[in-house]
Amino acid sequence: MQIRDDEGGEGLALNLTPMIDIVFLLLIFFMVTTTFVEKEKELDIDLPSAQSGEDVKFEANEIVINLMLDGLIKLNGDEVSEQELAALLKSAAIANPRTPVTIRGDRDVVLQRLVTVMDSCYVAGLTDIGMMTVEN
Repeated sequence: MQIRDDEGGEGLALNLTPMIDIVFLLLIFFMVTTTFVEKEKELDIDLPSAQSGEDVKFEANEIVINLMLDGLIKLNGDEVSEQELAALLKSAAIANPRTPVTIRGDRDVVLQRLVTVMDSCYVAGLTDIGMMTVEN
């Protein structure tokens, strides 16, 4: 027995184009957000802990200085010397004296290294300085 299709032989079709568009948009969104998170995770720094503090709100022009345990200073991911750091901070202060600076230092870094970096910021004219810690 044959069953005849009343619609003239055309079968039911599901349009997948909108669903594929949404999947690609979600994929792009997750790819972009993970690149921002990677910047924080790329350096192996054991941050000090604190009971007080605020959540970090990163700004586009923010300067991030990392003090590594082996004595290296990294400015926005690039290794610099103390003299280069002072010059770069000075040029940033000339461009915008309200540029925020975040210092991320390993918990075992010698205190003098931290004081030297903070002093370089103040001498350059940058006074919006913050320290990155983890919650205790």
